[in-house]
Amino acid sequence: MDNNNNNNNNNNDEEQIVDVRSVVEAVSAADSSDAPLYQLESLCMRCGENGITRFLLTLIPHFRKILLSAFECPHCGERNNEVQFAGEIQPKGCCYRLEVPSGDLKMLDRQVVKSESATIKIPELDFEIPPEAQRGSLSTVEGILVRAADELEALQEERKKVDPQTAEAIDQFLVKLRACATGVSPFAFILDDPAGNSFIENLHAPSHDPSLSIKFYERTPEQQASLGYLVDSSQSADHRDGTSEPNSSSDQIRREPHGSVGAAAGHRAIAQSNSAEIAEALFRYTAPEEVMTFPSTCGVCASRCETRMFVTNIPYFQEVIVMASTCDACGYRNSELKPGGRIPEKGKRITLTVKKTDDLSRDVIKSDTAGVKIPELDLELASGTLGGIVTTVEGLITKISESLERVHGFTFGDSLDENKRIKWIDFKTRLSKLLSLEEPWTLILDDALANSFVAPVTDDIKDDHQLMFEEYERSWEQNEELGLNDIDTSSADAAYGSTDTTAKDKLEA
Repeated sequence: MDNNNNNNNNNNDEEQIVDVRSVVEAVSAADSSDAPLYQLESLCMRCGENGITRFLLTLIPHFRKILLSAFECPHCGERNNEVQFAGEIQPKGCCYRLEVPSGDLKMLDRQVVKSESATIKIPELDFEIPPEAQRGSLSTVEGILVRAADELEALQEERKKVDPQTAEAIDQFLVKLRACATGVSPFAFILDDPAGNSFIENLHAPSHDPSLSIKFYERTPEQQASLGYLVDSSQSADHRDGTSEPNSSSDQIRREPHGSVGAAAGHRAIAQSNSAEIAEALFRYTAPEEVMTFPSTCGVCASRCETRMFVTNIPYFQEVIVMASTCDACGYRNSELKPGGRIPEKGKRITLTVKKTDDLSRDVIKSDTAGVKIPELDLELASGTLGGIVTTVEGLITKISESLERVHGFTFGDSLDENKRIKWIDFKTRLSKLLSLEEPWTLILDDALANSFVAPVTDDIKDDHQLMFEEYERSWEQNEELGLNDIDTSSADAAYGSTDTTAKDKLEA
C-alpha cells in the first residue's frame, strides 16, 4: 500500500501544474539532455476556458537548443504548437535563398527552421510572410506555403461579402501560391532572419548545394530594435547624459597619446578578443607601435563599446589592420582582420600540399572574401562562410568541421534516411583523418581580393616547394559581387593630377 501511494504521489508531482516563473527558471537551468516536461495552465483563446500548455527543452543535433510548446484545451479541443529558441541570438543575421525549380518535389520536402523573428519572401509572387504572421515553426518548404495559403483562404467567405474585389484578387493569388506549393511553378524561397537562428536543410551536405545560398550580414538599428535591443534614440540620450558629467576612464584612454601606448597595449587589446590565436599568430611577425582606440557600437546589443585597432606588417604578405572590440554590457567580444592598402588588380589562389605535422602548424590568414577547397574530400566552402580569421591549418580544419555541424542542422535528425546518415559519418571520418596525416592532402584558398595568406616553413618563401601562389584575372561576375564594377575614381584621379601640377608650378616658381 505504501509503495502504491508513493507511486501515485510521484505521478502527481510529474503532472503538477506550475506557474510561469517556475517554468522559465526551470527551463533556463535545465540540461537539454535530460530536461523534463513542464506544464502550465493557460487561457484558451477560442472558448475562454483554461487549457494546458506543455514545455519541452530539446536540442536539434548540430543546430541549437529549442523550446517546444504545445497547447491543448480539453473544453473545445483547440490545439496548437510553437518553436522558440532557447539559445543566444547570433552575432550576425542570416539570409537563405533556395531556388526551387518546377517539378522537383524533393526541394519542397526540405526541412525549414523558422524563428519568431524571420521573414519569408517569394519574389516571383511579390509575397512576404512577416515574422508576426507565422510564429517559430519546424516545417518544410511545402508546409510553410500550404499553411500560408490556408490562412489566407480562411476568411475568404467574409471578404467576398465585405470586399468582393479584394477577395477575387486573393483567389487569383492563391492559385499561384498553391502552384508553387505543389511544384508546378518555379520560385525562389528566401528566409531572412536578423537573429541568425533560422535554417534550411542542405540536401547535399556536407558538400556545397548549388540551389541554396547563405549570406550573413550586420543587423540594422531597426532590426536591433525588433529583437528587443536598445538603439539610436536611447544611445543618443545616454550620450547626452554622459556629456554633462565628468568623463570616465574610457575618455582618458582615448585622450592618451598614441605614441605612448606601445606594443604592451596592443597585446592587451588583442588578448581581449574572442580568439587567442590572433594574438599568438600576429605577434610572431611584428608588434604594433601605435594602437588606436575609438568608440563604436556593439553588434549584438547595440550598446556603446570601444574598438582597438592597430596596423601591422606580415612578411611576404602585406599590411593588415587588426581590430578588437569588447562590450561591457553583454560581454560580446569580436576580432576582425582587414587588409590594408589598395585593392589588388588580380585575385590569388594559394595551394598548400599538407604532408607532415609541421604543415598543420602553418599560420593561415583567411579573409572574408576567400573560399576554401579540399579536392580529396570534394569539399568547397563559398567565400564568406567562415568570415575573416587568423588561425593555423589545423585550426582551419577544426573550424570547418564545427561550421558544418552548426549549419547543417538535420544531419543526424530522425527524418534523415540511412544512406545520408552513412554519407555524413563517412565524411566526418575522412575530415578527421586529415589531421592525422594518414596520406597527403591539398588545401586551396581562392581569394578574389588576394587578401589571404599561408605562412611558409622556410626562411625564404621560394624554398617552400609545398606552397604555391597563383595570380589570376578576376571575372566580371566576381568584380560585380565585390562592387568593383561600380567604382569610379576619375574625379579623384583628376583631383590628384591637378594637385601634382600645382605643386610642380610652385617648385618651378
